[in-house]
Amino acid sequence: MGAYDCRVKPGTISFKAYSSQKKSAKDKTLTVSERHRHRYELNNNFKDTLEAKGMIVSGINPETKLSEIIEIKNHPFFVGTQFHPEFKSKPSHPHPLFKEFIRAAIRKAN
Repeated sequence: MGAYDCRVKPGTISFKAYSSQKKSAKDKTLTVSERHRHRYELNNNFKDTLEAKGMIVSGINPETKLSEIIEIKNHPFFVGTQFHPEFKSKPSHPHPLFKEFIRAAIRKAN
């Protein structure tokens, strides 16, 4: 279960979630470290095709250039991760993506 860096793309749901608690996001750059436990990746040969159909690669490993976070354009909260946000979440301090999911659900309910 190693931790790997992920550079988060500005203007995305993920960037909004992480920047709510990261001071470095003010300059529009944001790199986070997340824990992984898998051997699966999005094949970069399909990245352009998927993005042309509305998928956003909102997080990329800066060393390997592999996709870490994806989103669907114009969806209230369609966020998929290659990492496990639950590994860095506690009852008193939930992961930023979980907090943003709850915010999106509240907005949708209202």
